[in-house]
Amino acid sequence: MQDKLIAVLYNDDMYSSFKDISGLPEIVVNRLKHYFLTCKDMPGNEADVEIIHTCGAEEAAEVIKRSMDDYRKKFEPLNDAVSSV
Repeated sequence: MQDKLIAVLYNDDMYSSFKDISGLPEIVVNRLKHYFLTCKDMPGNEADVEIIHTCGAEEAAEVIKRSMDDYRKKFEPLNDAVSSV
């Protein structure tokens, strides 16, 4: 499973007023889903991608937090080892 996060540039003229995917027009959400379903398609290969869940900003923030925790667990021991050299 791979999480995909949608982010908006600060002060983006088009999207900065949106704070959660639930506020986006359905056509925009459908275009984003289409992109993620097809961006790695290769001619002649059967698609093996599915969207099983769409979440809002609060859950996305939790995904980021968990990812940062996982990164620290994996790489802080390496940082400690390198800093003592």
